[in-house]
Amino acid sequence: MYDFNFSVKTEILFGKDQLKYLPEKILENGSRVLICYGGGSIKKIGLYDKVISLLDENNIFYKELSAIKPNPRIDKVREGLEIIRENKLDFILAIGGGSVIDTAKLLACAVFTDKDPWKIIKKEVKIEKALKIGVILTIAATGSEMDSIGVVSNPQTKEKLSFSSPLLVPCFAIENPEFTYSVSPYQTASGVADIMGHTMENYFSLDDGCYLQNKIAEGILKTCIKFGPIALKEPTNYNARANILWASAWAINGLLNKGKNTSWTVHSMEHELSAYYDITHGVGLAILTPRFLKYILNEKTEKMLSDFAINVFDVEDTNNYRENAKKGIEALYKFFKDDLNLPMSLEELNITDEYFEEMAEKQAKRSNGYVGGVVPLEAKDVVQIYKASMKDEY
Repeated sequence: MYDFNFSVKTEILFGKDQLKYLPEKILENGSRVLICYGGGSIKKIGLYDKVISLLDENNIFYKELSAIKPNPRIDKVREGLEIIRENKLDFILAIGGGSVIDTAKLLACAVFTDKDPWKIIKKEVKIEKALKIGVILTIAATGSEMDSIGVVSNPQTKEKLSFSSPLLVPCFAIENPEFTYSVSPYQTASGVADIMGHTMENYFSLDDGCYLQNKIAEGILKTCIKFGPIALKEPTNYNARANILWASAWAINGLLNKGKNTSWTVHSMEHELSAYYDITHGVGLAILTPRFLKYILNEKTEKMLSDFAINVFDVEDTNNYRENAKKGIEALYKFFKDDLNLPMSLEELNITDEYFEEMAEKQAKRSNGYVGGVVPLEAKDVVQIYKASMKDEY
């Protein structure tokens, strides 16, 4: 296990009766608020009215930035910056999931520079200061409520890139599982796949010595496997929603990758797909991950993948690492397809192979010729994984 520093500063207010603390938590950090949210779902479930009532009752000034889309766009960030500056706002409240929170994160730091916010993502402008961010979570998926990372898309350049700073970790997150009851089956399943994707990217490593981190990762994966299908069948099952919601934060808040080298190969590949085709992130991860694992299965990785099969999917140990690994990868594929009912081919998403080489070259160029860490992949390898993901077959 390598040396590491670890700190998570987000205060979590978890449960059915925590929204009442919203004004208090905002006023600890600011008094003029930008409310960020997506479509009309928070209004349909009554959450919007509750939030506005609490702010009005406590004389908290606010403006709104609405219609934030999945795979959030840089143009919406530019729109939000104008609102913040015109009204001298000093706090951002994100109500929603990862797209809304990531938009809030870029807004929080971009307001302190006169440069275009895309320059922050391109690493041309350093993040040196940021407004405080609070979150009311409405979907279990990205874990953005408890980490320092954001991802924003630029349709003009066909790029979907990440940015990060400790200054962007939300100061609090209100998590009521009831707020996730109305999430559609498709988005619920996508969110579960997203959580599992984050966990697996942190879990898969050839480093030894991180037993505790790996066992926690396995527990998160088994939580998703147990409660994901229940949430699909019983959308208002509080215990299922609660466990999935809590798993989302711990998948990516930094705990799982401490002391080890991790890969994040599949995320790189999926971000290109989202940049070009605007697909749902969790679905892209579900399609790519089994194909990636099958592609990297070799003498060096077979024990790692055998452990995954046995400890996560309860595959019976055959005393053959390679066979165990194959069964585990197949179990993952079948879980996404049969238990979560997700599309398992790029073809189903109307994606062709037209841009595969271009997307792969972009990834390799950003990372000095190789993509990922467990097994470094060249652009040609990424293309092969994309091609293997075209058909719904294992």
